[in-house]
Amino acid sequence: MTHRLHFTLNGQAISHPCDPDCRVIDLLREQMGLTGTKEGCGTGECGACTILVDGTPKLACLMVAAQLDGKSVETVESLEKSEEGRKILQAFVEHGAVQCGFCTPGMEMASLAMLRSGRPLDRMAIRSGLSGNLCRCTGYVKIVDAVAQACKGTDR
Repeated sequence: MTHRLHFTLNGQAISHPCDPDCRVIDLLREQMGLTGTKEGCGTGECGACTILVDGTPKLACLMVAAQLDGKSVETVESLEKSEEGRKILQAFVEHGAVQCGFCTPGMEMASLAMLRSGRPLDRMAIRSGLSGNLCRCTGYVKIVDAVAQACKGTDR
């Protein structure tokens, strides 16, 4: 049975018909064409599908579409729209924190949530904030360096 979902996606109000038990990762990638969010493990272990729901990091592979009704959703495609997001994108490039790029969208969305949290972000806090996101290529030094750089010039 199809249900009409109403939510905000990357700052735009959305009304979209969808099976309520459709996974959010499938809704975003297959129905809405937002392929920046990646499906890695599909079991909530790797964090590649991290999105922000009402500003909180969530795993799109573990959520059903009905959970988005009335919520505000941000995907990696939204990063270019904010100064914080642009800082994260630039820092990942400058530090070579992208290798195969598969984990990058999830890492960047988790980073955005950390930057917006208002918490002090030293390297340990950054590592803790990224602990739900796995990278099999770069290791984590370049990614932590990138997030630390993105924090410069903010109040963190």
